[in-house]
Amino acid sequence: MTAPGREVLWTPPPERVFASNMSRYQRWLAAEKNVCTTDFDSLLCWSISDLEKFWLSIWEYFDVIASAPPQTVLVDPQMPGARWFPGTRLNWAENLLRDTDQTGPAIISVDETGTTGELSRAELVAQVANLAAHFRTIGVRPGDRIAAMLPNIAPTVVAVLAAASVGAVWSCCAPDFGVKGLVDRFAQIEPTVLIGVDGYQFNGKRVDRRDVFAALLDQLPTVRHAIMVDNIGLPYDGEHRQTIADYADLVVGDAAPQYERVPFDHPLWILYSSGTTGLPKGIVHSHGGILLEALKANALHYDLGPTDRVFIAASTAWVVWNMLVDVIAVGATVITYDGSPTYGRPDHQFDICARYGATRFGTGAAYLTLCEKAGTQPGTDFDLSGLRSIMSTGSPLPDTTWRWIYDAVSADVHLGSDSGGTDVATGFIGANPLSPVRVGELQGPYLGVDVQAWTETGEAVVGEVGEMVIAAPMPSMPIYFWNDPDGIRYREAYFETYPGVWRHGDWITIEADGGCVVHGRSDSTINRGGVRMGSADIYQAVEALPEIAEALVIGAELPHGGYHMPLFVVLRDGYDLDDALVEKIRTTIRREASPRHVPDEIIDVPAIPTTRTGKRLEIPVKKLIQGVFPETAINRATVADTAALDWYIDYAKRFQHHRADTSTLT
Repeated sequence: MTAPGREVLWTPPPERVFASNMSRYQRWLAAEKNVCTTDFDSLLCWSISDLEKFWLSIWEYFDVIASAPPQTVLVDPQMPGARWFPGTRLNWAENLLRDTDQTGPAIISVDETGTTGELSRAELVAQVANLAAHFRTIGVRPGDRIAAMLPNIAPTVVAVLAAASVGAVWSCCAPDFGVKGLVDRFAQIEPTVLIGVDGYQFNGKRVDRRDVFAALLDQLPTVRHAIMVDNIGLPYDGEHRQTIADYADLVVGDAAPQYERVPFDHPLWILYSSGTTGLPKGIVHSHGGILLEALKANALHYDLGPTDRVFIAASTAWVVWNMLVDVIAVGATVITYDGSPTYGRPDHQFDICARYGATRFGTGAAYLTLCEKAGTQPGTDFDLSGLRSIMSTGSPLPDTTWRWIYDAVSADVHLGSDSGGTDVATGFIGANPLSPVRVGELQGPYLGVDVQAWTETGEAVVGEVGEMVIAAPMPSMPIYFWNDPDGIRYREAYFETYPGVWRHGDWITIEADGGCVVHGRSDSTINRGGVRMGSADIYQAVEALPEIAEALVIGAELPHGGYHMPLFVVLRDGYDLDDALVEKIRTTIRREASPRHVPDEIIDVPAIPTTRTGKRLEIPVKKLIQGVFPETAINRATVADTAALDWYIDYAKRFQHHRADTSTLT
C-alpha cells in the first residue's frame, strides 16, 4: 500500500530484484533454513521476530572467519548489556581482507587534481601486513590505542586495518580540527601511537598541519611513537621526545599477513559524540558488531559486490568514512578523496563518479540540494551510466531534491535516503533493493532493526510523528563509552527517556506501508551536513575571546531542506560587533574548532537565556527558530530571566517572516 500523496519515483525492475544480493539471501534462507519470505516486509518481520536466528544466518551466509563456529548468539538481551556471540574470536580486518586474489583495485585515491594512485587487493593486504608488523615491533598490544589525525586518503584505510590486525583500538579525527578539539578527544583515550599528516588539500590550496601535529606530540604524554604521512609534500623536521617514522618506509617489506583474533566484543575503534554538554564522549564499537553490520548493510541493503566502486567524499570525522572502509568486506573498491567537495564547480562529486566509474555514490543531503539549486544537470554533463545507487544521508532530503535526482541525474538510479548514526556506525532505516522508492520517504528499517515511533508515554504509533526508538538490541550498538566504567553516561545518552529502549533523538513517522519519514533531530546536537558537532567546542573557542561575555549557538533543521546555524553573542562593555570582530570570531572558531563549526551569522544579543540552574536554553531556542509556538517550545516558569527569552521569541518571529518573504519571492 502506498502512503497517500507519496509519489513513486522508481521501482526496481523484476530482473534487478531477482539478481540482488537480498533476493539471493532470501533463496538461501528458504533452501537452508526453511524460512520463506515473499518480499521485503516479510523478511524484515522475520529478522526482528527471530533476532538470534537472523544474526546467526548473517554469520553463516557470509562465512565469517573465526576461531570456531558460534555456540550462542545472544546472552542477556536487555539494553544496555546485551552480549553477542560470546566465546567467539575473530578479527574485523582479517574478514575484510580475505580475498587477496580478487582482480581490480581495492582503493582508488583521488584529490582535486585527479588520480593520485591505486592499490590492488594484494597490495593493500601487503601494506597492512607491513604496517601491522611495525606496530608489533614497537610494542603495540591488543587494547592499546592508536590515534590518527588523517584525511580521507589511502594511508588512512591502511592504518585502520593495520591497527585492527594487531587488536589495537583505532581513533581518528580529521586534520582540520584545531589543537584543542583534537586534544579533548585523544587525551581521554591515552594513545601510545600517533599518526599525523603534513597537511591536506582544500579548494586549490595546500593546508599545512605540521604545527598541529607537533602540538599534539607535546600535549599527549602517553604517545611513545609517532608516524608522519606525507600527503602534500611538506617535509617534517620537528624534534620531539617520541621517535617519528615515515609512513612510506613502514608499508614496504615482506611481512606475512597476521591477524590477532579477539573476542567478538573486543573494541575496534573509538568514535566521538558531538560534545554538546562537555568533552566529546568516546563511543566504542566492537570487531564483531561492526563486521556483521558491514556485511548485512553493504551486501544486502546496498547490493554491493566485487564489481562495485564506492565513492563517498566523507571527512574522517564523519562515521560515513568508517562505513566507506567497510565496503571492502564485500569486495567493493573504495574511492578516497582529499579535497573540497565542490572544487571548481558545484557538481564536482558527480564528475568524480563519472571519471572513476563509481557504481555507488554517498553524500550529504545538503550537497544534493546545493547541486539542485545551482541548476546543475549531472546526467547530461557526465557519463553516469554506471551509477546504480545514491545514498543521501546526514539530514532529511527535500522532496524537490528527490525529484531532481530522477530528472537531472538518472531516471534509473536507486536513491536511498538513510538514517543512522555515529552511535551504531550503520543505518537504522534506509534503502533496500526490493521496494519502490517514494518521494520524501526512507524505504524502511534495516533488517534486524526494530524501529518504532513512540509518543512521550511510550506508545508505538503509525502514521504519526514520534520519537524514533530501537526496541531490540543490535550487534553494532556501542559496547561502552570510554572512561564510563559504571555505564552511567551510556544509559543517560540512550536509555534515560525510555528505560531499556534506545531513544535516538530523531523525530520520525512510520507510514502504514512501512516507509519512514525523518523530520530532523529532536535534541540539541548540531548536525551540519551529516557531521555532528558540539556547541561546547564553539563556546570554548568564542568565550575565550576578550570581547565576548557569553554565547549561544543553535543548529536548526528547517522545512524544505534548509539549515540555520546562528551564533548569538553577548559582548563585554566597550565592544561593538563590527566587521573586524565578526571576522575575528569566525577565524577563531575555524582555527580552534574546525571550519564546519563556523556559524551562518553572528548576532549581538542583550542576554543568553538560561534555566534557573544556569543551563543554556539551546533546545527551546532551536524550536523557536524552527517555528514552534513559544508556549509549546518552553515552560516560562523554568526560565531564569524571561525578558532574555522574549528577545529570542521576537527574533524567531522575524526570522520566520523573512523566510516566508524569501520563499514568496523565489
